[in-house]
Amino acid sequence: MNLPKRFDLSRESVTLSRALEASVSKTSYGPHPTVDGYEIGIARMSKPPPHDGERHPDGDEVLYVVAGAVEVLLETEPAQRVELRAGDGLIVPRGVWHRLEIIEPTQVLYATPGRSEARPRRRSSAARRP
Repeated sequence: MNLPKRFDLSRESVTLSRALEASVSKTSYGPHPTVDGYEIGIARMSKPPPHDGERHPDGDEVLYVVAGAVEVLLETEPAQRVELRAGDGLIVPRGVWHRLEIIEPTQVLYATPGRSEARPRRRSSAARRP
């Protein structure tokens, strides 16, 4: 019999597999690990992420701002900028390159599917504004 397992999203993330089984792992501050399902956690950010955008080819990503404010830059045609404040959520479609710009220190709850691809940071995010 499986027993209930407590977790702390301030230090850990939860993987929800395609078989709907949950497991707990230590939070990584780099690219999301590849999972067969979704990685769920909270990102606490006061500076830009360590990459110049990411995408998730295996499914949609769910973002929900718990506290603070961010702007999500989506590389769609045409490019989109979506400001999110505490209580706002956004579904980033499968395969769309996106990045977060911090408006104020923030906590974002994320559910990230499968694989993640990230571009290395090359220049300041201000220089890449769509």
